[in-house]
Amino acid sequence: MKIALISPSKVHLAEMSQVLQGPTQQALQGGAHEVLQIEGGRSRLAEVVHEHDPDLVVVDGMGRDPDEIEPVEQVTAAHPQLAVLMLSAQQSPEFLLRAMRAGVREVLPSPPTPASLLMAVDRADKRRVGASRRQRGRLLALVSCKGGSGATFIAANLAYQLATEKTVLLIDLNLQFGDALAMLREEPALLSLADVARDIERLDAAFLSACTTRIHERLSVLAAPEEFSDGMEVRPEHLEATVRLALKQYDFVLIDLERHLDPLSIRAMDLADQVFVVMQAGLPWVRNARRLQKLLHSLAYPAEKLGWIVNRHERGDEIGLQDIARTLGVEQVWPLANAWRDVCASVNRGAALLEVARSSVVTRHLAELARSISPQGSEPRGLLSRLFRRA
Repeated sequence: MKIALISPSKVHLAEMSQVLQGPTQQALQGGAHEVLQIEGGRSRLAEVVHEHDPDLVVVDGMGRDPDEIEPVEQVTAAHPQLAVLMLSAQQSPEFLLRAMRAGVREVLPSPPTPASLLMAVDRADKRRVGASRRQRGRLLALVSCKGGSGATFIAANLAYQLATEKTVLLIDLNLQFGDALAMLREEPALLSLADVARDIERLDAAFLSACTTRIHERLSVLAAPEEFSDGMEVRPEHLEATVRLALKQYDFVLIDLERHLDPLSIRAMDLADQVFVVMQAGLPWVRNARRLQKLLHSLAYPAEKLGWIVNRHERGDEIGLQDIARTLGVEQVWPLANAWRDVCASVNRGAALLEVARSSVVTRHLAELARSISPQGSEPRGLLSRLFRRA
């Protein structure tokens, strides 16, 4: 493992390097770590990460002021796979909480004892090895079979629900009128999918992270561009490269598709583990859903790759869930209840429904859908397990 030690103290640098490269460490690991010694303070963190690309950074000389952690937080946001170990002579509860929120793995006294340093580095190394072995994330695409179905609202809030347990990236592929980000926060994005496409040769984990908008620790959004013309720069090969990289970084990647099918949306659905068609319980939606189903089957998508979500469902609808399932020739469709006031409040505030109306029936249905997609504990049984299992 490549470890960068940053400290204003030459003595601390020498002592830590000796511990990490000494005979005890070699006996434990079968070889010493590659250790870089950088004299300086936290201000050198970004420079060191950019130039040396370490697996672990040990930052020494931190104080009690929580504001000192801001440079560290900026680096961990841009490099989510980087492990940061912080050394501080004094540790207030507020300082420790801010450090953990900034993505710091551990905070040790400065200078650390050899045993505590070795154990912390060993834990970071085991996490790194485990992360490298984990399978790719899952890609879910949501498409509306008719305008006004609510696919964008569902994509954004399903992403938010999944992010309560998993890391999630939401990609807005509605390049002209995309508003997936607006469902989760009011401020516009600084960068977008168009910026990724414009500098696709720079694409790596750090660049992708820099182009996303972070909603919270486990949820980010790769927004659609603000200008119509910028969306024209995004090509299918740009999207595929972005998705394949994202699947190495996130547990789930969700794509909110435009309604009409084009090379971009077809490439997204080709890559997807599941494609969810969003509709309502009305004749125009059912008719279009059937048309879209035929088209997707003509693209050789297996039936188990397709899921069906009936939004704004109410008991007593003239067209019931069984009617829709029978028309589509599927065993079951997934209903989301109609709670117009709760949904409007969420949309108008630019905040997730889970935060605005936690007790809403739609919140509960979205949570059930998220659990079916990403079950905790034992594998779910029945139709939903077949429907939401990776294709």
